[in-house]
Amino acid sequence: MGNKNFLIIDSNSAIHRAFHALPQLRTKKGDPVNAVYGFLLVLFKAIKEFQPDYIAACFDFPAPTFRHQKFKEYKAKRPPTPKELAEQIPKIKNILNAFGVKIFEKKGFEADDLIGTIASNILQEKTESKIEIIILSGDLDCLQLINSQTKVYILKRGVKNTVLYDEHLFKRQYQGLSPARFIDLKALKGDPSDNIPGVMGIGEKTAVKLIKEFGTLENLYSALNQRPLPEAALISVNQRFRAKLEEQKEQAFLSYSLAEIKKDVSIDFNLGKCQWEKYDKRKVIQILKQFEFQTLIERLSKLKENSKTPLEIKKRSPQKNQLNLNF
Repeated sequence: MGNKNFLIIDSNSAIHRAFHALPQLRTKKGDPVNAVYGFLLVLFKAIKEFQPDYIAACFDFPAPTFRHQKFKEYKAKRPPTPKELAEQIPKIKNILNAFGVKIFEKKGFEADDLIGTIASNILQEKTESKIEIIILSGDLDCLQLINSQTKVYILKRGVKNTVLYDEHLFKRQYQGLSPARFIDLKALKGDPSDNIPGVMGIGEKTAVKLIKEFGTLENLYSALNQRPLPEAALISVNQRFRAKLEEQKEQAFLSYSLAEIKKDVSIDFNLGKCQWEKYDKRKVIQILKQFEFQTLIERLSKLKENSKTPLEIKKRSPQKNQLNLNF
């Protein structure tokens, strides 16, 4: 039997990307739907490329997480979620339910933690066919989850340009580092988008060099704690960087804990319940009509529906629509 594909969607990330990438789009009643439309374009594109046998959509829970308890400034620099975006999230959940997509969210955790937990559970499943995992996301945080069975499908720009990261591409981009070391990298260089401090004065170039040399953040600090310093540390870490690292050790390990995606969140995961088979086409069309997505309804009518390939988006000539976004 051939391999099966499990598509895990980093929903909030994809929704934000769609909202900011597309121009304002409203129904005749004035309801904003640009994020819904863009999200569905991304979903259809991913389904076309990967023909998933399983799908799960993970959402951030609208409450502080365990990371905020560790570091109250976590994500503090992010602007408030626009009202027009927030009110589209329930609409997206509604249509995901109509499509028969299992939704996961849990108080105290981010979507990334649920993604990491689901991916970990899948890797432990004993199935007749190997299950390949594709994580769809709008940011790079999930790159740390890449392995021989897991790839990350990044929305690079807007909702049309995408990059599929596997182990080979990650190592090529990060000078030979393994994906698991992405956490150590962020612990040193920080992440302004999440307000993860890292070690002030250590940029990505230096961080990559240090992790390549010492392997992990733990190994780096173990070397720095030795007296006298081992030769490798003397060569790789000049006096200026050594002082920054030693002064900000606590901050570096805090950053590591903030950057690390949880893989053991207690959730009700059942592989069978995530299987993607037939969906209620009538209900989906009804919702799309409410949103006035005539182009997507036309596209839906060309989708093939069966137990193995629920949706098969066939290539067709471009059709006119107010956003002119066709794949």
